[in-house]
Formats: sequence, C-alpha cells, structure tokens
Amino acid sequence: MSTNPGKGRDRARAPRTDGPRAGARGKAPSGNAPHTNAPPRVPEGTGFTARPNPARIAAYFGLAVLGALVALAGTLVQAAWFPGGLIVALTGSAGLFHGGRVLTGTQIGALAPAVGWFVTVFLLLSGRPEGDYVFGDELGLVLFMLGGTAAAVMCATTSRVPQSATRNGRSGI
Repeated sequence: MSTNPGKGRDRARAPRTDGPRAGARGKAPSGNAPHTNAPPRVPEGTGFTARPNPARIAAYFGLAVLGALVALAGTLVQAAWFPGGLIVALTGSAGLFHGGRVLTGTQIGALAPAVGWFVTVFLLLSGRPEGDYVFGDELGLVLFMLGGTAAAVMCATTSRVPQSATRNGRSGI
C-alpha cells in the first residue's frame, strides 16, 4: 500500500513522457511510429513499371510466333475456300487472341499474337516483284484484315478476363 494516497491516480492521468514500453506478451504498442529501424519499402510496380518476368516475356514471344503462324495459315485457308475458309481463319485468329489474353491475364497477352499476326499479314500483302501476292481476291483480303483487326481490338480491350466459377469452389449451377 502506498503512503501517499492519490499519487497513483495523478500519475495514471498524466501524459506519458517516456518511450514506448512493451505491453502484454512483450509486443510494442501500436501507433504511428515504425516498430523497426528498417527503411520504408518502395511499393512494387505494376503493369509496365513492374520488374520484367522472363517466363512472361517468353510467353509473349511464343504468342507472337503463334500469331505469325495463324496469320500464314489463315491467309492460305481464306484464299482457298472462300467464304468458309474466311470464317475458319477469323475464328482461329480470334481464338488465339482471346487465348493469349486468358493465358497471361493481361492485355499484352492479346496484343502479342496480334502483333505477330499483323506483321505476317502485312509482309504477305507486300507481294513479290512479279506482282503476285498470297491473297486471292480483294473482298477476302478486306474482310480478313478488318475481321482480324476487330478481333484483336476486342480481345485486347476487354475490361476483365472471365473467371471460372469452379475456381472459387462454386459449381456455377
């Protein structure tokens, strides 16, 4: 028991002037002050400011090569079997663009095969010195170019990649 009555109450009401003390279980009290002497961390970047990931870069390169192959095959198919070949070629192109978007989860995943597709189609449009080029007729050429461009833009500008219901544990029913 204390010999000075009331001294403990005054001390409890007085503002605290010493440093932080360990509370229950030896933890420092929470507050605005940092708990360690470590320097503050810089937040990691996202998108183009993120550190390059070699696996993702390889995936983008592979998608660009696939885009070139799909463009070459689509060019030959649409010229050979018009109009059914045009539908098959555009479906294959749109499937690749959408698949790249879903595979990587980024818009660049749809743009990488689109770049390979565009470069290949434009190289095939340039023709040979004799004046021949791969495309059969002008209507097929225009529809293939516009359809492929529209598919690439639609796949690259979708706001979100659709999520599977089974990934969250829901059956979707």
